Amino acid sequence: MHAGDIAARLDDELDVASYADVDASPNGLQVGPTEQPVDHAAVAVDAAVETIDRASDAGADLLVTHHGIIWGGVERVTDTTYRRVAPLVDDDLALYVAHLPLDGHQSLGNAAGLADVLDLDNRAPFGQMGPEYIGQRGTLAEARTLSDLAETLEAELDTGGQSVRTLDFGPSLVEDVAIVTGSGVDWIEEAAEVGADVLVTGEGKQQVYHEAREAGISVVLAGHYATETFGVRSLQSRLDEWGLETTFVDCPTGL
Repeated sequence: MHAGDIAARLDDELDVASYADVDASPNGLQVGPTEQPVDHAAVAVDAAVETIDRASDAGADLLVTHHGIIWGGVERVTDTTYRRVAPLVDDDLALYVAHLPLDGHQSLGNAAGLADVLDLDNRAPFGQMGPEYIGQRGTLAEARTLSDLAETLEAELDTGGQSVRTLDFGPSLVEDVAIVTGSGVDWIEEAAEVGADVLVTGEGKQQVYHEAREAGISVVLAGHYATETFGVRSLQSRLDEWGLETTFVDCPTGL
């Protein structure tokens, strides 16, 4: 298969075009010729020098990531951008990126994978961004304490040795769960408005404490990286099905 063929199939699978007006990341093939042959694809959360080098060392022809190297356009290829583009070009390694489409996909996405870990029922899209959604909402089979929920995530996620943190401002027992992976605390108000008991996300900001307390909702901060490995692993399975050799480049940040 060629890089362009794989990119087109992934674009269609993830409905990439629908996110074009709301995502700062240009999703799709970011680096590399469309006609490049691909026998081996690596997947990773971040397109960083380490993951690029490790993908190249594994013999990959294509690297598929959630976080790419272009955000809102490129004016100069210098410094960090150069350090990441150069090894891709030198090693003939194409780069495909799926950012918000891979957060919001209701079966392959990051939020869907986290909902699988929690075994949520009655799932529905959550986390509106323009006309699209980047998260998921559902209910637990049995109400649980917030600490029990956090313990499950800490046991199941690759947190890089860091603890799952909680802000306990909601009901004593959690049943209705809203998820926006990565940096999703901006959806606290929406989670409270739809009646969620807790918002599960990756990382927080200073104001989250007061916003959650005032809204009467709990928050779980399970790590940006830890909550966003699911999407690329799902794409790895797709690439396996399409007959490619694949490698998962795991590079937990603990953040």
